[in-house]
Amino acid sequence: MIRLGLDDVREVALLAAHCDDLAIGMGGTLLTLKRAHPDVRVRALVLGGAGTPRESEERAALAALAGDVDLTILDVPDGRAPAHWDRIKDAMGEFARGGDADLVFAPHRRDAHQDHRLVAELAPTEFRDHLVLGYEILKWETDTPQPVLMHPLEPDVAAQKLRVLMSSYPSQQSKDWYDESAFAALMRLRGVQCHHEHAEAFVVEKAVLSLVPPPSSRPLPGAEHA
Repeated sequence: MIRLGLDDVREVALLAAHCDDLAIGMGGTLLTLKRAHPDVRVRALVLGGAGTPRESEERAALAALAGDVDLTILDVPDGRAPAHWDRIKDAMGEFARGGDADLVFAPHRRDAHQDHRLVAELAPTEFRDHLVLGYEILKWETDTPQPVLMHPLEPDVAAQKLRVLMSSYPSQQSKDWYDESAFAALMRLRGVQCHHEHAEAFVVEKAVLSLVPPPSSRPLPGAEHA
């Protein structure tokens, strides 16, 4: 299996439309990242939920997955994000300028939910020189992508993700699609596709292939003979 490593990540930026999107789409990846790199800085922007029970749910869930997260939650109404385009664009720009991310996670551009899709469309306009990975959010729409980047999850990581999803978001338990077996099934499917028990998957729109060190790290001509 071909592997892509990102061992030098110092800061990640997480973008989401709703509280629970991040935990559903990349909870296992986030947990793995923080276990492997405890000092990595995690910043997150969530468009909706501020001032509601969902805000406290999100803060508890992300703390369980990643510890100390610099989390900003706005109060954009659920399902109405396109009507707040200017505000969201400004907030995302301010969020981008407030850090120095090495890696960005956002919904994928072909997500059928209008709020998710707007975040996906704006992400590369504010993070122009970043690797942006699009996560998938299981729901009732038939918009499951065909991802090309898989991140295998250790069994205990997959189990912890499920525990967080089922214990941290009581406001979502009444939804028929919010189901532990469904979340586990998607992780299992992505695991099958990369020869692991469980995995999370991401859509990559554009990446730059580098086969040589950046110019600043290359030795000067003749220096190897000095």
